[in-house]
Amino acid sequence: MDGTKDMPAFKCMPERMTLGITRILENMPGVVDVLLTEKEPAEKRSLLSWEQKNNCILPEDLRDFYLTTDGFTLTWNVKLDNESVPLGCMTVNSVERLQPLLQPTPVFSLPNTPSLADLDWEESSAECGLANASTPPHFDSRSRIFELDSCGGNGTVCLAYKNSTPGVVAQQSEIWFLDRSLCWHFLTTTFSSYYRLMITHLGLPEWQYSFTPYGPSPQAKQWASLYQPLTFTSELSLTHSAGDSHLNKFDPTKAFKAKAKVPTPKKKPSAPCSLASNAKSANSSGRPGVVKR
Repeated sequence: MDGTKDMPAFKCMPERMTLGITRILENMPGVVDVLLTEKEPAEKRSLLSWEQKNNCILPEDLRDFYLTTDGFTLTWNVKLDNESVPLGCMTVNSVERLQPLLQPTPVFSLPNTPSLADLDWEESSAECGLANASTPPHFDSRSRIFELDSCGGNGTVCLAYKNSTPGVVAQQSEIWFLDRSLCWHFLTTTFSSYYRLMITHLGLPEWQYSFTPYGPSPQAKQWASLYQPLTFTSELSLTHSAGDSHLNKFDPTKAFKAKAKVPTPKKKPSAPCSLASNAKSANSSGRPGVVKR
């Protein structure tokens, strides 16, 4: 009897986790193959083991998420020319795959082998457009960074513990995005806020680049304008109001404006040659010219 009572709640669990986004996607034109991979909840001992191994305390909302499902994967495709093409993907790594971004240096590596810590300099935040934002994480021992989503190779969404001290348990964490140029971009302070952002952006390609100064690629913007018109338009308006637009400003009235033609000066009519020569001879001799018969 207890199992039958829990069945309706279990069926409603995916709907509650996705905030009803699966039904919205299925009703969108051209969207096919909406697939939510259901996973079992993570065990408490695996969470405790992760915290002891990495000397970090999981955020409370992320801990509750893992106790509901050990990771999250929702994918959807679009139909182009009678062919199903993968487009949207929402992913949160499982506890087992919540690995440190900075792996320890192999024992047999060369002594002068460069690492991500060598790319860490104080001016990196200003160069990445974070001069007025929160201090980004560091690639050295000052931060502990774990990968939440690899973003299909377009970057990495990370759970970052900043200002950490070796030997001390880290507790405060934030969600940051590391782009392909190894620049940090702040997303949210909590996992719950990031999860809502991921659902709101439908897992579209490069949606994380909406929080960067340069934005997504032109192709990603086309998909966003098609399947996420309201959010995409509002983000563009905020960008234009902030004055950080990187789009080329094109004014066709100036670009194709015809040049004004300069009028050519008219030549004065010249006197006949015979009269001109007679006048010249008259002026030279002081006498009126006489026309010989």
